[in-house]
Amino acid sequence: MSRTGTRPGTRRGPIDPRLASQVRAARSHLVLSTVLGLVQSACVIVTALALARLGSDLLEDRVPPAASPRLLVLLAAALAVRAGAVLVQQRTGHRAATRAIAELRARVVGHAARRGPRAGAGRGADVTALATTGLERLRPYLVGYVPQLLLAATLTPLCLVVIGVLDLTSAIIAAVTLPLVPVFMILVGRLTEGRSERLLADMRSLWTQLLDLVEGLPTLVALGRERGPERSVRELGRRHHASAMGSLRYAFLSAMVLELLATLCVALIAVSIGLRLVYGQMDLAPALAILVLAPEVYLPLRAVGQQYHASTDGLAAADAAFAVLDEPLPAPGDVPAPDLRSSILRADAVSVASRTGTAPHAAAIALEPGRITALTGPSGAGKTTLAHVLLGLLHPDAGGVEIVPSGGTPIPLEQIDRASLWRQVAYLPQRPVLPPGSIREVLAAALPAPAAATAGSSGAAQRAIADAARATGLDAVIVQRGEDAPVGRAGAGLSLGERQRLALARALLSPAQLVVLDEPTAHLDGASEQVVLDALDAFRAAGRTVLVIAHRETLLARADAVVAVHARASADSTEEAAA
Repeated sequence: MSRTGTRPGTRRGPIDPRLASQVRAARSHLVLSTVLGLVQSACVIVTALALARLGSDLLEDRVPPAASPRLLVLLAAALAVRAGAVLVQQRTGHRAATRAIAELRARVVGHAARRGPRAGAGRGADVTALATTGLERLRPYLVGYVPQLLLAATLTPLCLVVIGVLDLTSAIIAAVTLPLVPVFMILVGRLTEGRSERLLADMRSLWTQLLDLVEGLPTLVALGRERGPERSVRELGRRHHASAMGSLRYAFLSAMVLELLATLCVALIAVSIGLRLVYGQMDLAPALAILVLAPEVYLPLRAVGQQYHASTDGLAAADAAFAVLDEPLPAPGDVPAPDLRSSILRADAVSVASRTGTAPHAAAIALEPGRITALTGPSGAGKTTLAHVLLGLLHPDAGGVEIVPSGGTPIPLEQIDRASLWRQVAYLPQRPVLPPGSIREVLAAALPAPAAATAGSSGAAQRAIADAARATGLDAVIVQRGEDAPVGRAGAGLSLGERQRLALARALLSPAQLVVLDEPTAHLDGASEQVVLDALDAFRAAGRTVLVIAHRETLLARADAVVAVHARASADSTEEAAA
């Protein structure tokens, strides 16, 4: 995917302009770092001149420093202000990095969610890896590299100008040797070119593999294949370890080279000054000032070189984040979704291209109120993908989806405001996602807003919760654990069967008219499966529209209509095979 005309991995400079223009926290951090760099530059120059004057007075005229109280106060003030500027830079740098990462993470996750579950770079575990450890690589870049780079852009030239005013020969030596630092930085950088991208790619691959493995672990254990994937995970871990250690080796090598080079450059200036002092060709005061300023000329560039690997890691993370953000969003619809209680959700011969070279395909589908429609087919055929198409999460490559209001004109799904549609939908994946809280709070949160606000005191709300718990078998769980039993994030603290019952009860309590269940009995025993079957009957009796993705015959027997989904070769894969 093109990113405003830049290929992935192409560097736009040491500071990515997209961070400065699109991330507010990063922009304020750049401005503050520039101001603090100027303050530190002024303090360094004042310190050098004050020390030079005090030193020359002491060595030439035997005047003790105490005889110049104003210079001592000025020196102390310059040192204190510089220390304060460094402290402020460190404290605000970490806070700004945290805000910038949080802002960028929210944008990446939000954009990926709007793109859909399987769209481009914003897919599943890939975005999870990027939004967690991936974006954290921006922290050393923003905290360490960027301030040193801005300091090099302020302190180095200002010190060079002051040296030129004091002694032209020393300024010429500094100006000639100064470019050697970035030259060696470039040489070392060529050795590590692409290493940060490979490190980030290995990390994201490892995360993707681990998340896929954890998600499918119950199935692997049931089939006795839990030991199979460990070899590939171990190999990914070894690749990540080797890549990280290689980056550390090059980081130490570059630091040693830059330290040695800067030391030699300062030594050249010092030798030149020493010889001219011996032969009386230079005064002591400017010589002392230059000796104090000379290391400061090279220090910011040395620090930039030491932070170079942090910059490549940070820019690689920024590239990956903006690659997600630059993916186009589907055109939003502006027509409010009709009431699904009296509407039909219809699709005609839908198919969706996939990355594996096959396209999930199904014949006509009609989801009607008071009826259960089942999608069936072999594993990997694309049943979940087609459910996402019907919900407006994915755009089909062939066929179309429309909503037909009662007695009205069909409305294409792409014209409908997705938010108004999703407010009428309850989606239960294989592993239900539940909010944290007590069982009573989790159930009350599913009620319509007015009823949820009075769930603790309203008799009608309490009866609705009790009826939903009884219909889904959750009442047995409540008797055993109590209504105040805590439910952690993603249902932690409950078994999979208990989470399934709680999610079904929430769906019954919610005002959602369209209920979508993805393999609701995949990991359940016979007793728990019967609970799901009873819940399906309750949904149908309530006049709701039900779409269930099913393998088991017991689920298919409950359905009013069964739609077979199969995978066929996509046009792209057919053309590649022909080529």
